[in-house]
Amino acid sequence: MNTASHVLHGLWRAPEAQNHRFNELKHWTSVATSVENAGFDLLFFADVFGLRSPWNGNWRKAVEGGIQIPVNDPSVLASALAAATDNLGIVFTSSIVQDHPFNFARRMSSLDHYTDGRLGWNIVTSFNANVYRSFGHEDVLAHDQRYEWANEYVEVAYKLWEGSWDEDGLVQDKERSIHADPTKIHKINHVGKRFKVEGPHFVSPSPQRTPVLFQAGSSPAGQLFSARHAEGVYISSPSPEAAHGLTTESRALAAANGRDPEDITFAQGLSFVIGETHRDAVKREDEIKRYLDLEGVALHALGDAGVDAGHLSLDTPISQLGEFKGVQSFKRWAAEHSGNDDPTIRDMAWVLEGANRVVGTAEEIADRLEEWREAGVDGVNVYHATVPGSFLEVSQRLFPTLRERGLISNDKSGTLRHKLFGRGDRLPGTHPAARYRGAFGDNDLLDGVEEPIAARS
Repeated sequence: MNTASHVLHGLWRAPEAQNHRFNELKHWTSVATSVENAGFDLLFFADVFGLRSPWNGNWRKAVEGGIQIPVNDPSVLASALAAATDNLGIVFTSSIVQDHPFNFARRMSSLDHYTDGRLGWNIVTSFNANVYRSFGHEDVLAHDQRYEWANEYVEVAYKLWEGSWDEDGLVQDKERSIHADPTKIHKINHVGKRFKVEGPHFVSPSPQRTPVLFQAGSSPAGQLFSARHAEGVYISSPSPEAAHGLTTESRALAAANGRDPEDITFAQGLSFVIGETHRDAVKREDEIKRYLDLEGVALHALGDAGVDAGHLSLDTPISQLGEFKGVQSFKRWAAEHSGNDDPTIRDMAWVLEGANRVVGTAEEIADRLEEWREAGVDGVNVYHATVPGSFLEVSQRLFPTLRERGLISNDKSGTLRHKLFGRGDRLPGTHPAARYRGAFGDNDLLDGVEEPIAARS
């Protein structure tokens, strides 16, 4: 995340951490070159641009702790990261709230050109009321309404990316003085509930046309959206068994919506602490915990659930907070890990900060990753404690063992889509965006031109 503190709050304070340098372009280009040289497939930026829920009635704790504020726009980094790397995929989050789809489609096509087809888009709908009010709305939309909006948003983008230009519309023939063929460029004339977009798209077809589409929604509406649209799905399952159920269900939903279930790849969020021995790894984890901000972790989790517990001690039992979204899961996890039948906010924070962390030797972690793979998980979204330390630790201590076991690929070239699926640069014909290819052929930019461009000598 283009901020000091993403999810493991407080660790920006660790002596070796460079997280606080997020305002420096050279910091990010250095991170990008480091992870590319290490053998990572892509660099993924999460994003938010709204205040978290109040804590003790205000936003002081979030601001003082750097808890996802301030946050810079990750899309601005993409060109610089592309220039600093050759093969690294670049994926960033953009909400349907923050930009009009016509302008957004133009930006993404431009970046797909500049990255040579290494671009991906993580589609989010935003659930933060402050975000909606900052963009002129009265309040956050109801959950399912946000996904209705998202469906139309991507429909407009698909029409622009896949249908507005024919494949050979950009001619660039100096001798005939023909730069582009107006018979092969089309307005889309979209009229929907939320958007009216005439077009045409103002960028010629990029290497992937449509960037690789990612999504992370786990609600029924979010899962259905992923099944219909996503190529990469970020998950955070508590165990391989839970991941197997989620991936199996999602692939079945994709098939029910006319897609090839293998056209979706799943990335499980995990963090790692790696040691020469298991005892060494546990000791290193204890060192990391010294800098954790447990109150910040609690603010993040409870704030997302709509609970302001900032006026309470961290030793307050969760049972005293009443019923809220996720309360039963929080209580169950905290009780299991703490041994406390009536777990506290502190217990919950310790569980959440360590959720999906794998601690051990490289061999022990590789064994665990094989379990995740057998559960239907295709890759790992590495959660960092420190930047760039966490990524270097994984590459130096874990990657050699994974390569020995054939768990990671050495071929990192080509477009991001080809890298992930090995089937070329463009969306497959079963994806809903493909229906717009050639859909606007009777709507070109000719106006009274009698002779087609192709017939000119």
